[in-house]
Amino acid sequence: MNNPVVSIVRYERPRESVRKVLELAGGLDRMPHNARVFIKPNIVLWATAVAFPKWGVITTSRVVEDVVTVLREYGVGEIIIGEGPVLSTPKDHDTPAHAFQSLGYRTLEERYGVKVFNVFDRVFEKVDLGNGVKLNFNSDILHSDFVINLPVLKTHAVTVVSLGIKNLKGTIDTVSRKKCHNADPVRNLHYMISKLADPMPPMFTLLDGIYTNERGPAFDGRARRSDILIGSWDVLAGDMVGCRVLGYEPSEVPHIEAAANERGRAMDLSEITVVGETIESATSKHEYDFPFNEDESLPLPFVKMGIRGLSYRKYDTTLCTYCTPVNGATLTAIARAWTGKPWDEVEVLTGKIMKPTPGMKKTILLGKCIYQANKDHPDIQEMIAVKGCPPSTKEMVKALKKAGIDVDPKIFEDMDKLPGQFMKRYQGKAEFVEEHFRVE
Repeated sequence: MNNPVVSIVRYERPRESVRKVLELAGGLDRMPHNARVFIKPNIVLWATAVAFPKWGVITTSRVVEDVVTVLREYGVGEIIIGEGPVLSTPKDHDTPAHAFQSLGYRTLEERYGVKVFNVFDRVFEKVDLGNGVKLNFNSDILHSDFVINLPVLKTHAVTVVSLGIKNLKGTIDTVSRKKCHNADPVRNLHYMISKLADPMPPMFTLLDGIYTNERGPAFDGRARRSDILIGSWDVLAGDMVGCRVLGYEPSEVPHIEAAANERGRAMDLSEITVVGETIESATSKHEYDFPFNEDESLPLPFVKMGIRGLSYRKYDTTLCTYCTPVNGATLTAIARAWTGKPWDEVEVLTGKIMKPTPGMKKTILLGKCIYQANKDHPDIQEMIAVKGCPPSTKEMVKALKKAGIDVDPKIFEDMDKLPGQFMKRYQGKAEFVEEHFRVE
């Protein structure tokens, strides 16, 4: 068996660079001209109020159009672009529509005859992944002839990296996404992610590293202009090289290690042929973890601010995608509410497995799952529960105020505008190009 090939190319020119990364890795060699191709970009989330996040968070429209152009030149007839952004409710049709319009995908429909859709508007099929794991995947990707997987080259605060395999989480439904963030110590998030590529048709993965993201996957990370493209027919091989380029050994990434072990693959890249640029020339260390204090009871920025009387435990793998936005807004609101006067021993618990700390006077349970896990716990002196799934922002404001933390409700009311605050980091910096997220 020949070693899988992974190509690394510097992004220099529209179309040519994408064509090069495809050609070096044999990206079109196995695809019939009449193939039905499904393109899976990464639009992890979208804020309609500011048409952001972009750099290092979502796939560039530049790369998406370049891929479409190369496929059309090759003679591919049917091209589908499908994605399922994180939504507070699957019934939200406006946010995906706004993202597709803003990113130029509707222009791609008109110009190249591709089809663009939100996977939540389509049919899902239950797939048995073995070992008792069943997830619901978008039917269109399962029944395509060929998949072009277009993740961003970025780190992830929980999974270390978010690359080709992880990008496929956007093809499963809401119930399945929540199921991935379970409390099982063995079949946990890392295990579930490691299985996502198993039912896919033949697939070429192209990691879009025009912009990369440190402490991703979202807008609160730090974007960099990196101009790196990584491509492979073998999603695991591409991800392993992507790990190295971001500064990590594949063995440091639990879902990559699990996928490799299941396939009997070496972790040291000895079975992978790298062409184009060298790994060493492309590597730039990207931190993935948000720092907390020694006992992980408070974010380090809170410690530096002098915040006292509060415990806000570090997130874990059971904190699901649908609690995360409220969790982020809560941290922002608490930081802005600090006046220097200690709070009254308040604790905030998230996810599914955290347990209250004896001696804390007020315990806020953020979300239905953590409420169910602790509603009868004897160490809770005063329970303040926010039970929704996802939790209501209004209820979160009430909970914080009841705990004595006088947060500004507008921070929660304007959550859709919050990414715009982070966009200011990149204003006036020539390397961050807005046109990379348009189709002219």
